[in-house]
Amino acid sequence: MLFRRLFLVAVLCTCAVRALAQYANDNITDSIHRIDEVRIERKRVDRSVSASTPLQTVDKEVMQQLGMTNLSDAVKRFAGVNVRDYGGIGGMKTVSVHNLGAHHTAVSYDGLTVSNTQAGQIDVGRFSLDNVQNVTLAIGADDQLMQSARHFASAGIISIQTERPVFEDDSKYALRFRLNDGSFGMVNPSLRYWQKMGQQTALALNGNYMRADGTYKYTLVNGRYKTEEKRYNSDIYTLNGEANLYHTFGDGSQLDAKAYWFHSHRGLPGAVTLYNPVSNERLHDEDFFTQMLYRKAFNDQWQVHARLKYTHSWTRYEDSGAKYQGGHQEDIDRQDEYYGSVTAGWTPTRNFGISLAQDMVFNNLRSNICVGSNSQPANPNRVTSLTALMAKWSLPRLDLCANLVGTFATEHVKTGYRPDDRKRLSPTVAATYRLFRDEAMHLRVMYKSTFRMPTFNDLYYLRMGNAGLRPEKAHEYSVGLTWGGLKVGKAHLNTTVDAYYNDVDDKIVAFPSTYVWKMANFGNVSIHGVDVTASADIPLARQVELLLSGAYTYQKSVDKTEGSASYNRQLPYTPQHAANASLVVRTPWVDLGYSVLTQGKRWSSAQNTPEYLIKAYWEHTLTLSHLFTFRHCRLNVTGKVQNLTDEGYEIIKYYPMPGRSWNLGATLYL
Repeated sequence: MLFRRLFLVAVLCTCAVRALAQYANDNITDSIHRIDEVRIERKRVDRSVSASTPLQTVDKEVMQQLGMTNLSDAVKRFAGVNVRDYGGIGGMKTVSVHNLGAHHTAVSYDGLTVSNTQAGQIDVGRFSLDNVQNVTLAIGADDQLMQSARHFASAGIISIQTERPVFEDDSKYALRFRLNDGSFGMVNPSLRYWQKMGQQTALALNGNYMRADGTYKYTLVNGRYKTEEKRYNSDIYTLNGEANLYHTFGDGSQLDAKAYWFHSHRGLPGAVTLYNPVSNERLHDEDFFTQMLYRKAFNDQWQVHARLKYTHSWTRYEDSGAKYQGGHQEDIDRQDEYYGSVTAGWTPTRNFGISLAQDMVFNNLRSNICVGSNSQPANPNRVTSLTALMAKWSLPRLDLCANLVGTFATEHVKTGYRPDDRKRLSPTVAATYRLFRDEAMHLRVMYKSTFRMPTFNDLYYLRMGNAGLRPEKAHEYSVGLTWGGLKVGKAHLNTTVDAYYNDVDDKIVAFPSTYVWKMANFGNVSIHGVDVTASADIPLARQVELLLSGAYTYQKSVDKTEGSASYNRQLPYTPQHAANASLVVRTPWVDLGYSVLTQGKRWSSAQNTPEYLIKAYWEHTLTLSHLFTFRHCRLNVTGKVQNLTDEGYEIIKYYPMPGRSWNLGATLYL
């Protein structure tokens, strides 16, 4: 099977080389016109350096050169981020920023938040990077004026920006076909089509299919004994499609409309305990959303952004075994969300602006799971109002921004106890000061107050739910120093250092009661750490360039609950040290990418005792790619080897990660 795949890719590459030779002597035009050289020099200052809050970005070119295919691959490159990966191609992947928990991290897709009120966290493993232009992480709050109130209310935001259609010359369409083939039976074709529909309108269609059996080998260690095992029930089948319409009206206003559909059927491999790798859990899920973003500037001072979104999610979880009555369990959940947002911005002067955002959200959940002794499901409805007022003031060397978010939420249930209404004001203040007039060196400080509502699972799930839960409150403090555009010889350098402290009250945890575990507001958590990022562009020779980047995080997250058995102990799955680095060499012949990820030791329990220890690991990835250019098309061929040293490790206890794997990809642009 491996030989057959390698043969197919080799044939594709051979055809590309022959086509290149055929068109090498063709002239694009009948004559050549020479113009005088115009040279412009300036210091390259990344926005992450000048932003008043910590900001990190990975763009499309870097993703391709480092062989990233999934959103979680990109997010792992950010400082201050902890990705919980349950292993395998289809394993769930959630993101926690500064260890506040995945519930505090918002995911934005082309300007509108992706939501899951039932679980409160987003599986970033489901997002492909096929049509993504860049991925940005804003910690605290992005200082952009025209955001939605939901964005202002989040402790951290991962923003996914997809590609907008670009047409070359007089072409009215563009077509791209991509095929990835890799280890564990993975096959992943995708298709993208752009169509120009007049001078002011463009249509973009994207389709993606992926299947994998997910079976991989791992080493099971039990004391002095080691056995070679296989990971089963990790198969996955996904299919998703996306349609985008972009239109510019005669008055200059813009409308972006999107419809997105995702379907998957996967096995959940479960934990490997007591030499038992057997798991019968299956998960079927389907997500559909349609959204609209309208932007209009009335004049130089006034502008408005309007957003509408409808989301429907459906999941079916199945498991079998003696632990269930009748030997089988099937849970079916359906969620709907209706969302509307309007942001009005006023900039009376060039250095001062103010905006007011109003969001309204309606959520409901329909489930076949009964709560407690009730014979019927709770089927809750939640109405949430968020109002955000933001002001931004720019002086010659000082930028100030502040916002205040007001939240009101009320719920209704079909059966059972209805939670009290919730009201809260959450302020944010941030500033950045340019230390030297001629150098892009900035000092930045931030304070942000946020909270996260209890999820429907927290409130109503089986006997664990607790309708009396209070919101979990977090306070974020940070101070940082940034330096960008530094030129050393021909190299350009950017670096940031941010120290932070977070305090979390009324943390929502599963707490043992008399007979069963129950969700409760229990405890206080103290989190402090340092994030460091650095990047450099170094010209080595004519048409040869070296790109270096790296990130390091030190984090101490401890339980500060008085009387707790884990008082002053590091929180579970929180390494004190985590780092990553990447190197890209661009040449006319081939692009070479190398990256490494590492996490220090951590514990699966707050007890921090040897039996819960998870060892440190290093993961190395090597990528080779080349772009062949013909007269009417381009072909990009990529090869990647992940976990180059074939290291066996775990991110989540008893969930072994895959060893060495390979991926071959070819992308044809027409």
